[in-house]
Amino acid sequence: MSEAANSETMDQTVAEPLLECDGVYVTFPRYGAEEAVALRDVSLTISRGEVLGLVGESGSGKTMLARAIMRLIPQPGAITSGSVTFEGTNLGELDPEALRRMRGRDIAMIISNPRGELDPLQTVGQQIGNVLRYHLDLNSKDVRERALDLLKQVSIPDPQRRLDAYPHELSGGMAQRVVIAIALACSPRFIISDDATSGLDVTVQAQVLELIRKLVSERDTSMMFITRDIGITAHYCDRIAIIYAGEIMEVADRGVFFDDPLHPYTVLLLAAFAQNERLRRYWLGEDKVRENSGPSAVGCAFQNRCVRVQQRCLAEHPVLTEHRPGHFVRCHFPVERP
Repeated sequence: MSEAANSETMDQTVAEPLLECDGVYVTFPRYGAEEAVALRDVSLTISRGEVLGLVGESGSGKTMLARAIMRLIPQPGAITSGSVTFEGTNLGELDPEALRRMRGRDIAMIISNPRGELDPLQTVGQQIGNVLRYHLDLNSKDVRERALDLLKQVSIPDPQRRLDAYPHELSGGMAQRVVIAIALACSPRFIISDDATSGLDVTVQAQVLELIRKLVSERDTSMMFITRDIGITAHYCDRIAIIYAGEIMEVADRGVFFDDPLHPYTVLLLAAFAQNERLRRYWLGEDKVRENSGPSAVGCAFQNRCVRVQQRCLAEHPVLTEHRPGHFVRCHFPVERP
């Protein structure tokens, strides 16, 4: 192989994303009606070591995208089109056993309800140990030492005692730290944090967020950080994607995203976060005269709540296009600043 060809191959290797969603559709059949579309044409890439923030209101499809990546879509839903690729492997082509091996070892998930995630009948040490034994085949002594070390890494007070504690003996913050320890147990290369701090008070939330950022940075792990709080992404994410009604509306690097947002939904979402009452009403759709404020089945999904809607928006569905390098938007009339 020539030096030029070898250099080109190396560049391609470096540029290859760790995880890629390409045109993913997730649908649910409905009796006597058309199928419900939970995700529509979702395309995203996440590079090695990158933290992507996925922002959207409740019901926008954030958790469904996480489940699609993990191949854990609740029945009878299914990925009906598109693909999810991890390190060049199409996850849809793996058999169930291979997927189970990958979950926890290569791809892990931190959920927002640690009480629901933890088994009330097993100690913290047993639950961390289950993951270590399944994926790493360690003996009992090594499992306990590794579990203790993980509790230390997530800064749990008195880790030796907490190792033998049951979930009901932990505070909400400590339970969330245990869930983080379980997710990090096998040093996965990709982590999904699904609104992991939403149930915690503000002080504990800040501590857990800082802990996640520190651990991800130290391990050079990639992450998709799902949240309803767009302000958090300004501090913890490298790129930000906005999702609405199951569609990606805008994707950009953090600096560009906050300095020059393009999609009307993004602008109004930021305005609502900024506590502007007039724009908050626009964002909630209260100032619109249309009767239906939900997503539209024809044209743009956001048309019924958009302050910039025009006739084309009602008839033609917009595609996600690269408006400028690295900045993608799904809008016929993106916001242009003078």
